[in-house]
Amino acid sequence: MTRDLGRHLHPTRHWHRLDDGRLQCDVCPRACRLREGQRGLCFVRARQDDEVVLTSYGRSSGFCLDPIEKKPLNHFLPGTAVLSFGTAGCNLACKFCQNWETSKSREMDTLADAASPETLAEAAASQGAHSVAYTYNDPVIFLEYARDVAEACRERGVRSVAVTAGYVCDAPRREFFARMDAANVDLKAFTEGFYRRICGAGLSPVLDTLLYLRHETDVWLEITTLLIPGHNDASREIEALSRWVVDELGPDVPLHFSAFHPDWKMRDTPPTPPATLSRAREIAKANGARYAFTGNVHDPDGGSTYCHGCGELLIERDWFALSAWHLTDDGHCRHCGTACAGVFAGPPGRWGRRRQPLRLGEAVPASRR
Repeated sequence: MTRDLGRHLHPTRHWHRLDDGRLQCDVCPRACRLREGQRGLCFVRARQDDEVVLTSYGRSSGFCLDPIEKKPLNHFLPGTAVLSFGTAGCNLACKFCQNWETSKSREMDTLADAASPETLAEAAASQGAHSVAYTYNDPVIFLEYARDVAEACRERGVRSVAVTAGYVCDAPRREFFARMDAANVDLKAFTEGFYRRICGAGLSPVLDTLLYLRHETDVWLEITTLLIPGHNDASREIEALSRWVVDELGPDVPLHFSAFHPDWKMRDTPPTPPATLSRAREIAKANGARYAFTGNVHDPDGGSTYCHGCGELLIERDWFALSAWHLTDDGHCRHCGTACAGVFAGPPGRWGRRRQPLRLGEAVPASRR
């Protein structure tokens, strides 16, 4: 039975006691070592009453109905709505963070909305969302809340989507992804130097997460790399990244190359030219990636899906909206019959590109709260 530690405090189990009396958090490779009253770098996991607790259980920085393509997931229930939410804090320290208002927040007032797992799952179902996305900041740091929400969603036929950097240790990785149906993992670069210098983290654990997801789970996987001019956009690095993905994960894992815009601590870095994204997409395709996309720019060709069998257009996208659709209900090319890798369930959804912020108290009928 869960002990009552306060409305938003929740016990955790991924930690151990060190010989010097500190408690080491074992959720991510950062291994924060805490004395009483201290928080980890993520901010939401803290030592209180001689144990490590999650301080943000049931609290969120906000809820929004999004197109699933915004996560980005291009081959997971295309055209459907996803209920997105996140909390405060993060276990990485990316200088380019584009959600820094919440992920870098050290103020609990950031968490203005509250919802139990059951309320959140009911809101998703009542609003017609096919899935819930754990996003905006990294969900591995609020693992216990995400886990319970995902279990409540599963009972209502709502799927779960993780948008994550994949910087997590083995045991919590297994616990977390056992509840997920799809994931978009930010592969932020393909060098340890970039991860250390720009993110305050490491590349190897992220590659371990990708290998685990692809080879030991049924979680649908897509990968995003934000290309930052002068830092991770060299052709040789994109070549190495895409070759590794194709060789180690297979050609069916979609790759998204997204445009950076100046933010957080990298405001002096110029935005990514669209030509850089197109070059990365062509490199990935030349290395055998069947599905490579551009993102954060207006590029219908780079955002669309083509059949790897006959080359015909399968799904046409303009930003997050679908137009042409040439797949059968079970995901085969209508031109040649080749299967398109992904999770498809009948005709595409019609959610379009709109975003709809939610207050959960208004989204769930009073009789179901």
